[in-house]
Amino acid sequence: MLPFPQQIAFLLFAAATLTLGLWGFYRLYLRIHRGTRDPELRFNHLPRRLVYALITTLTQQRTFKKRPTIGLFHSFIFYGFVFYGLVNLVDAAEGYLPFLTINGLSSNRIGALYAIIIVVATYSFLADLLSFLVLLGVIALVIRRFALPSRTDFRFNPRTLLHKDVKHQKITRDSLIVSAFILFHVGSRAIGAGAKIAAEGPDPLQPFATLLSHLFTPANAEAFRIFGYWGALGSVLAFLAYFPYTKHIHIFMAPAKYLVAREPSSGVLPLAALNLETEAETETETNPQTIGAAKLEDLAWPRLLDAYACIQCNRCQDVCPATATGKSLSPAALEINKRMELNDLAAQRSPFAFTSAPFEKNSPSPRPLLQFALSPEAAWACTTCGACMEVCPTQNEQMLDIIDIRRNQVMIEGEFPSQLQSAFRGMERAQNPWGINHEQRLAWADGLNVKTTDENPTPDVLYWVGCAASYDPQAQKTARAFVELLIHAEVNFAVLGKKECCTGDSARRAGNEYLYRQLADKNVSTLNTIQPKLIVASCPHCMNSIGHEYKQIGGDYKVLHHTEYLETLVATKKLTATPSDATITYHDPCYLGRHNGVYEAPRNLLNILSNSTPELPRNRENSFCCGAGGAQFWKEEEEGNQRISDNRFREAQKTLAPAAGEKILAVGCPFCKSMLGSTPTKADSEDIAIKDVAELLLEGVRRSKGLTAAPIPQPAASAAPQPNLEPVTATPAQPPAVETLPTEAPPAATPAEPPVERRKWQPKSAAPTQPAQNPPIAAQLTEQASATEAIRTSPAPERKKWQPKSAGTLPEQIGPGTFSEVTPIAQTTPARAAAPVSATSPNPEAIAPERKKWQPKSATPTPASEPIPTVSTETATSPASTDAPTRKKWNPKKPS
Repeated sequence: MLPFPQQIAFLLFAAATLTLGLWGFYRLYLRIHRGTRDPELRFNHLPRRLVYALITTLTQQRTFKKRPTIGLFHSFIFYGFVFYGLVNLVDAAEGYLPFLTINGLSSNRIGALYAIIIVVATYSFLADLLSFLVLLGVIALVIRRFALPSRTDFRFNPRTLLHKDVKHQKITRDSLIVSAFILFHVGSRAIGAGAKIAAEGPDPLQPFATLLSHLFTPANAEAFRIFGYWGALGSVLAFLAYFPYTKHIHIFMAPAKYLVAREPSSGVLPLAALNLETEAETETETNPQTIGAAKLEDLAWPRLLDAYACIQCNRCQDVCPATATGKSLSPAALEINKRMELNDLAAQRSPFAFTSAPFEKNSPSPRPLLQFALSPEAAWACTTCGACMEVCPTQNEQMLDIIDIRRNQVMIEGEFPSQLQSAFRGMERAQNPWGINHEQRLAWADGLNVKTTDENPTPDVLYWVGCAASYDPQAQKTARAFVELLIHAEVNFAVLGKKECCTGDSARRAGNEYLYRQLADKNVSTLNTIQPKLIVASCPHCMNSIGHEYKQIGGDYKVLHHTEYLETLVATKKLTATPSDATITYHDPCYLGRHNGVYEAPRNLLNILSNSTPELPRNRENSFCCGAGGAQFWKEEEEGNQRISDNRFREAQKTLAPAAGEKILAVGCPFCKSMLGSTPTKADSEDIAIKDVAELLLEGVRRSKGLTAAPIPQPAASAAPQPNLEPVTATPAQPPAVETLPTEAPPAATPAEPPVERRKWQPKSAAPTQPAQNPPIAAQLTEQASATEAIRTSPAPERKKWQPKSAGTLPEQIGPGTFSEVTPIAQTTPARAAAPVSATSPNPEAIAPERKKWQPKSATPTPASEPIPTVSTETATSPASTDAPTRKKWNPKKPS
């Protein structure tokens, strides 16, 4: 027991600190509550959610992923603190109730209640054991963070935008404070237990405390016991006021995040609230539609909860393709920056001021997300591969923050990489991002017996071809191989033909939710009319959109990837293949594997096609992105140390290096095939062939039937126009089919036949080059009527590097700090260039009134000579990061 004066003092101290702590937690709730309403259900199936949160928290299963050793030490701390909730209550009671003193319990006093003795003994043993394990875990993690080479896990790329508090070493300071608190709290409790044993005699059920008891004598044992009481319990109470601001808050916020975890897979984006019926002339600047996120309060509230659930382990940064290749994006920095800003918004001059901060009272936050959370460049570096969400121990949703920021930039601010304008125009005009005439949608099947749903209205299988297989010669090989396999298996199938249009995946990942909805609604209307029994797609992006995201807008269909369907045909003996001697390794596409969980089907097929199928080191849910997702396929990569596709292909090179004979990198996605097949490193490895699983299976089927192993025939050039593609480096930066071509001659070194090898990427070139020029928008308008059916056949002009905040020009950045001669925006990326135009459009030189809301149907492009407003932004510590004025907001729907 404590002396009576100390009992009174402790009660007063506890009342004051508990009040401060509860007030801090309430203000924490107010900050999280500032987020917008989430469009997804977060409290449905509550009993199931509670069970999931409890199991996930107690098993620490997500913490053990990737880092089992570190997870073990973390579990020591976690389990210790879970049990210490009971320990602290019992210890507090012992200061006032002597009959609860554990050593006071004996068989003589308790009599026959041996069960109580067993409980007390178990409690004493666990309290002693966990005290030791907590101290061990904290010391091990402190050594790892500050002394071992793995401390680099907690560093950031110099290009990454970091909050001022991060730059001022607040993470390090906070880690030291938390570690010191745990050591002092648990250490004090251990000292008190040791002093008690020194006074009352040894206890075999408390070996650690018994060991410490030798440090004390009966004379000073009581003083150290009282010190242990105040040190252990007093430190917890004192820490409560600081607790809501420290990284240690994740011990409460992580279970809360498990409780409200998303039910859809990472491949399904939340549906943005759009009023597709709203006309441009009815909207005003005073009543704009809220789309995406510009500030903290625009994010859904679970993603403000993410900031406090984050344990700052940087695992998401470890698996991020952009971070791995030296780009400015860091998912970890995004969450940490959000927390630092939230804490700054909640800062008070005095911790004893019982008033809420303005932000907590619904005042707007002062800074946009792009000034402190991440840079504009980082926002466009994300490939939406979902690796950050998959690996996060607390199931944070970093990727969804980036999507919301993109939505706001595209549809409200009109700020996005200029190369994406061509993809948007292509999807608006020709219903495909290539921009090729929609009438050529079925040209890929020239010479094949492929029926449309008009000819075969009740097929067993509806083959969704997709834009890539319709227009990309490399992807056409996959489509033609799959169709031939269906014919071999005598499957009753059909395609939509010209009724099929782009699923809108690239538009949605690029933040253009409006364009996505236009395309998706059209596809849903078509599919609901046809009512297919089964849809099979050879593109994982199409499969993901149709099979999962279309459910949000009334389209519920059974969709399989072509490898899954081919696996069933092989299993039912409708297809029989003979293996080859080739060595085959398989690359897991992000949208097939991580987002949709399809891992076994392609491997089962490859295992019957070869006896040598080594795995890439990063495989299945740990697979590394090819770099195409998130609309990256249609734009140049942001500045970094290397291409994402190069990083992945080098891994395949090392895996296949020991093999003799034919070497094959198998893929299950047309974009992966294009990216990996055209990456610069591939030019040095001509012995490695990149083929889709369907192509390999067709070769095996042909071998089994004794057919010649001829290459898969391609449609004639006249029947299927083949655009000049540069898949990795922003293909649609070239003018679409309905536009005129540049008048200057292309570089002589560029091949004239597709696929064209991409310009070698030089991230640190000292010599700037002169960028090629696109024709003025007026010339495109004049020529458009006569060029409607023309197909692009000449090489594309050299593209310009996107700079997010340009002062009226778009220079091409060749390396850090090095730029080519600048070109006026009027000649390269007009402010309204992404809007569809027609031969009957009004005068292109007319100036339309500026609007915030982006609507994709413009009657009048805005001349590039219009003044460009500027805003100031906070940049990263990188020397390459600069503040520059923004481009004019793009609002094409307002009539002139």
